[in-house]
Formats: sequence, C-alpha cells, structure tokens
Amino acid sequence: MRINADFNRRAVVHAASQDWTPSPAAGVERKMLDRVGEEVARATTIVRFAPGSAFSEHTHGGGEEFLVLEGVFQDELGDYGVGSYVRNPPTSRHAPRSAEGCTIFVKLHQFDPADRRHVRLDIDAIAPVSVDGAAGVTRISLYQDEHETVCVENWAPGAKITRDLPGGLEALVLRGGFQEHEDTLAPCSWLRLPKGSRLEATAGAEGARVWIKTGHLLALG
Repeated sequence: MRINADFNRRAVVHAASQDWTPSPAAGVERKMLDRVGEEVARATTIVRFAPGSAFSEHTHGGGEEFLVLEGVFQDELGDYGVGSYVRNPPTSRHAPRSAEGCTIFVKLHQFDPADRRHVRLDIDAIAPVSVDGAAGVTRISLYQDEHETVCVENWAPGAKITRDLPGGLEALVLRGGFQEHEDTLAPCSWLRLPKGSRLEATAGAEGARVWIKTGHLLALG
C-alpha cells in the first residue's frame, strides 16, 4: 500500500472530512495520512480506539511516536491523556488499549535504528517560549536529535510564518487553523512539505496550535 508515498512532493490531508476505516483490531479505526507498506509499514495515521478496545501486544521494530488528541490512551506503563507526547523506540514492546476511548496521531517505523530513548511528555505542562524573529509565535520543544526536531507551536491570529526547510516539515493542526498556499488547514489537517521547500503560512482568525516535525525528510530519496 502506498499513500502520499512520494516524499519529494507536497501533501495535504484534511482528515476531519475523511471516513474512518477499520484496522485488524476490533473497535480500532484509522485515517491514513501517508503509508509505505501493508500492516507493518512506515506510516503516519490518526487512530481512534472505541471504549474498551485494544491491540494485542507487539514490538515496534521501527519505533512509534504518538500524540493523544482525545480521550485517554493506555498501556502497561500508564495512562496518557490529551496532550501526551510519547516516543517508544525500536525494540520497545507494549499492548495498547483504551478503557474510555481515545484518538491519537501516530507515526510508525520512522526512528533511527539506533535510537533507544523513551519520551513521555505532557505538552500542557511545558511553558511555551517565544521564537526569535517570529512575531506572534511561541514554541513547546518536545524532542531533538541529529535527525529531527519535534515541537508544538502556538501562532497568534494573523501571524505570518515563513521558514526555509532544508530537511522538510510535517504539521498537524491541533486547534485553530492556518492558510498555506491554496489550502486552508483546520483541526486534524495534516501538511507535509518536502526537503528544500519553504513554509509560507498565515494563522487564521483564531490563531493556531500546530504539532511540527522538521529535518526528518532530509535522508529520504
């Protein structure tokens, strides 16, 4: 299966308007944003767990990164409410479930093979800091290494964001929205810009809160 699989092309998915499709686990549905592979795949997905649903225990050979958008996600290590950002590195193992139901944004099989760092953060417990040279923009840093940088940014209403992107960008709108070229991105809209591109965005009337990853597309063909 190949969905938005050319990483040298701009991609936009307005996931809020997509239908949910079933996964192999009963009560777990998903909206695929990009994918290369079948059930074991390099994939970026929005996943919804119905109350009481679960996946069987499994190992993440290529790592797993997720952000809880709604409800409470659970596994053997704890409960993760809205705003929880988690990185489970390659070789990690768990049995995900949700007693009350939840929705998560998840990326699979995209870690450096040598990465063994676990991350568990609550984005709402981290104070945003102003971004130098970017009026109306504050940032919550979540993760950084030599391959990628992950953060959440708050954009004030009408803020203009212009950045060169040698290593590309992915963005998921969490609240509010923004305009990027001909597209208006609303909550759960996803944008991917290829390496060597340029972001030129304008926050909407309500501003925007946006999950952002940069740098990670540099090594891809």
